Amino acid sequence: MSAMCPALHRRGKLGRYPPWPGKIVNPPKDLKKPRGKKCFFVKFFGTEDHAWIKVEQLKPYHPHKEEMIKINKGKRFQQAVDAVEEFLRKTKGKDQASSHNSTEEKNRRNSSEERGKQSAGEEKRKGSLSEGKVKKGTGEGKKRVSSVSSERGSKSPLKKAQDQSPRKRGRPPKDEKDLTIPESSTVKRVMTGTVAGFKWPPSVSEPVKDSDPHFHHFLLSQTEKPAVCYQAITKKLKVCEEETGSTSIQAADSTAVNGSITPTDKKIGFLGLGLMGSGIVSNLLKMGHTVTVWNRTAEKCDLFIQEGARLGRTPAEVVSTCDITFACVSDPKAAKDLVLGPSGVLQGIRPGKCYVDMSTVDADTVTELAQVIVSRGGRFLEAPVSGNQQLSNDGMLVILAAGDRGLYEDCSSCFQAMGKTSFFLGEVGNAAKMMLIVNMVQGSFMATIAEGLTLAQVTGQSQQTLLDILNQGQLASIFLDQKCQNILQGNFKPDFYLKYIQKDLRLAIALGDSVNHPTPMAAAANEVYKRAKALDQSDNDMSAVYRAYIH
Repeated sequence: MSAMCPALHRRGKLGRYPPWPGKIVNPPKDLKKPRGKKCFFVKFFGTEDHAWIKVEQLKPYHPHKEEMIKINKGKRFQQAVDAVEEFLRKTKGKDQASSHNSTEEKNRRNSSEERGKQSAGEEKRKGSLSEGKVKKGTGEGKKRVSSVSSERGSKSPLKKAQDQSPRKRGRPPKDEKDLTIPESSTVKRVMTGTVAGFKWPPSVSEPVKDSDPHFHHFLLSQTEKPAVCYQAITKKLKVCEEETGSTSIQAADSTAVNGSITPTDKKIGFLGLGLMGSGIVSNLLKMGHTVTVWNRTAEKCDLFIQEGARLGRTPAEVVSTCDITFACVSDPKAAKDLVLGPSGVLQGIRPGKCYVDMSTVDADTVTELAQVIVSRGGRFLEAPVSGNQQLSNDGMLVILAAGDRGLYEDCSSCFQAMGKTSFFLGEVGNAAKMMLIVNMVQGSFMATIAEGLTLAQVTGQSQQTLLDILNQGQLASIFLDQKCQNILQGNFKPDFYLKYIQKDLRLAIALGDSVNHPTPMAAAANEVYKRAKALDQSDNDMSAVYRAYIH
């Protein structure tokens, strides 16, 4: 009924995607099928991503289910499998309801035929009596009886049903198009509630004529309309103006992995290969971009050079040899040093050169950098990213951009490779402010999670049970589950450095102060993170803020 689909399989040394369960659906009308090998359009369970998947990458679900569950231990994969099983249960229920309706319809028709036969017998007897009277009457009487018989026939659908015996083949007469047979209220209710809203996808069986027979049942078992979330479809560029005046480029990782992105022919530079930068560069290379890299610690460049990247000796050299240069560093000081320092970005800027700063910094810093870049004839875009190391590796970041609109559009293939959605927020500084607000909410939420878990512990409640309850409620999210798992397992390997979330809280509080807006929740959370830093947790994951409560 479904298929295990290793569509998100990465090659090379930069990581692999696991096989993932999905089902074949009909693609949007405006989405063209990729050229080359035969493929199907697949919706992935648990992620709502969609992709064109090659036939040889599809496997039937049931024969490979247990094998894949052993390989993939992650909670997201288990949730995807649960979604498959729920889909199969619903499908089975619909099939049973449809079978029940068919049986009831057949019984109803048989009952109608019996009533028709009885009525026909009665009509025949009446007809014999009338015929005897006609034989004794005049010609006028014959005409009158004939007219009455015709009139009676036109008003008796059961009579017509009798005349159209099931044993007779051939097309029914044209005047029977509007024939309706009364049905019981029970049948009507079942038909309306279960069957009336059901439609097979058009030509659903056509794609499997020449394909592996394993997929035949898979396609024909499609019992619901394709997902309605196509507005956020695949790595196909979509620019949609919102009421706020912002613009978003929406994409989903799965199609990018299958090569639907057409990489820009511009030369791309990238400065900074930290937790976020490494995943971004990996995806740029994987999608066919020409990338030159630089990092303060040169050894980090080696892996990407093996994967096809070029090495830049200095930031200035990267900028001077590339058309668009991205940078992703830790804080405002690092961002300024990268641009204004010795052999920095500014020394490589010439008219037409483009610089995109993806660092999370304050609005004043990014405005200053924009001014010096533009003063040299360069073009500037700020594009901080929301996400973590895993999302960066998966190409599923959310990008918040502001500044040069034309440059934003020139970066579209890059943003599609590295993220699932990109927003254009207007003038320089807006993206920095929005990013700080987003991280302020995230950091405060993380501190609250840690506080709740410690309170559960000291009051004798099970922390695992608390997590199970939260995962069943409105707060359920991947973020909540992952961070709680970190705490319960005592594993604080960094996915988002604690020192960086504390930096973002500090900058968000300063942003509030600049407009005289109170931020008491963020201020309280900031103090907890400061205590965690004092306990030597800076280079651990943000979830290590938990340790501030237990020491």
